[in-house]
Parts: sequence; structure tokens; C-alpha cells
Amino acid sequence: MIGIISAMHDELAELLHVLKDKKTTILGNREYYTGNINNTPVTIVFSKWGKVAAAITTTQLIATFQPSEIIFTGVAGGIDADLNIGDLVYGTQLVQHDMDASPLFPKFEIPLLGKSFFKTSENLKLHQCIVDFNEHYFTHISEQEANDFNISKPKLVSGLIASGDEFISDVQSIEILKKNLPNLQCVEMEGASVAQVCEEYQIPFSILRIISDKADASSPIDFPLFTKKIASKYAKGILQNYCS
Repeated sequence: MIGIISAMHDELAELLHVLKDKKTTILGNREYYTGNINNTPVTIVFSKWGKVAAAITTTQLIATFQPSEIIFTGVAGGIDADLNIGDLVYGTQLVQHDMDASPLFPKFEIPLLGKSFFKTSENLKLHQCIVDFNEHYFTHISEQEANDFNISKPKLVSGLIASGDEFISDVQSIEILKKNLPNLQCVEMEGASVAQVCEEYQIPFSILRIISDKADASSPIDFPLFTKKIASKYAKGILQNYCS
């Protein structure tokens, strides 16, 4: 069974529409939707925002539904200057950028775990599904929808994703992140905590992030509309293909 998580309902709303034999289980004030997509058993859940919420959700998902793997998908703010709205980041490592227990432990290191960076599983099938999505982009996203958000030709990059309980929206914060994490691609609020839970429970973990903004004050897009009209269709196009 595949566990699929996002922070917000709109990020996976389109995928829920193709979930067959859907059943809902309420645990810890969250709705876990079980069923199948293309005859592949899945559990879909919305974690809510932030690292604590995501860790709670992931732990409950593992304990109750025993997934063989977990995939997190949703939006993120681009840090790398080459990333644009609509681009995709396939996470290869995750770090909690607001973890700092120095001088007792090195900056970013999780106390008593001895790790700062969490590697994702080498999910070649998921990576290929993302490539396939990009190659047939306009069968999933209409040209008008793409134009509404100034998306022309989305690209896929792989690399480091940082998580923290802070909405990054100013140039100074971005420059600090770049200095501390030179290879950073994007920033969000959940992924690294999910990665830590999966690491400790030995569950394969993958993460896909869609760039919704440039993580600074210059971002003019309608964020809720982007998640509903764009990010949700990315998730459906990629994960429906993955579950086959």
C-alpha cells in the first residue's frame, strides 16, 4: 500500500477524484482516505501545515495503515535562481533549516539521531513518471491555465529541499539559507519531518514539490488558486500514472 501525503486538501483534490472504493477513517482530527488507484491500494491524507503536524500524520499513517512506501507532494518556494513557477523539484535529500541545537550539536543536526540530512529512496519509477508528465504537460494542464501563472516550459530538477516552521518571504532570509545550504533548491514546511519519521520507521520515502513562488515578496500569484488549478493536477497526472 502506498501512503500519499500533502499539507493541504487542494494539493491532492484531483487525485481523490480517481480514488476507487474510497473509505474514510478519522484519526487525530485527520481524515485518512483509503481505496485504490488503478488497482493499487493507497491511503491519502492531508497533514496540515508545519513539521509537527506532518510528523503526527506520518506516524499515524505508518502505525495504522502500514504503507510499504510514502510519497509527499505539494507546493514549495523556489530558492535556486533558475527555478520558476510551475517547475518540479524531486527531492534527493531533506534538512530542517530551523534546527539549531548548537553548540551542543552542529547546526541542522537532529539531537541524539546524529543526522542532518535525510536521503530519499531511489524511486526510479516515480522519477520517470515525473518525466512523462513533463513530456505530455499540456494534456494535464490547459494552455490557458499555464498562461494564467506564466508557466511556459516547466523543468524538473533533483536536489536538496529544506523544511522549517517559517514562511520564507524576504530576500534576507533567502540569502541566509543560500549561505548555509549552497545546494538548496526549494523551501517548505513539512518534508524533512516526514523524512525523519520514515527514516526511524525504515519506510521508503519520496517527495515531489511544485514551485508556486520564488519565496520572496515579489511573488504575485494567487496561492490558493495555484494549488487548486495547477498543483493538484500535477499530483493527479504523476501519481495516477505511478499507481499502475
